[in-house]
Amino acid sequence: MIIMRIELDDDRSWFLPGGQITGRVVWQLDEPPEAVELRLFWHTSGKGTEDVEIIDVQPFEGTGPHGEGAFAFTLPLGPYSFSGSLITLAWSLELVALPGGETERLDIVVAPTPVEVRLTSLDRPPSGQIFTLGKRTE
Repeated sequence: MIIMRIELDDDRSWFLPGGQITGRVVWQLDEPPEAVELRLFWHTSGKGTEDVEIIDVQPFEGTGPHGEGAFAFTLPLGPYSFSGSLITLAWSLELVALPGGETERLDIVVAPTPVEVRLTSLDRPPSGQIFTLGKRTE
């Protein structure tokens, strides 16, 4: 049986830009891998070209078929997690066994608020309250 697991401290899935992500990984494989690594990355989906940028990698070298390890990543200040009608940018952690390619992925939100930023089209009025600033009179 193959088991690959990413466990985050405090069971959180939302992180502030510039903050820390800490936790541990656990794996149980049929064959000993050459290496196991945890990747922090963002990726886009939607219309157009899909982009992926790996921000950091933490290797777990010289591993046996069973193992675990602690990790810590410092997040960059951006980009934020966002979704719109044409494109979405999501952050993930991915545990990968090499060379076999067994993987486990955990999606996270990186934004100033606990939910991803929602983009709206400029040709539609925004939902919710609209505030209008008055003119200053003297």
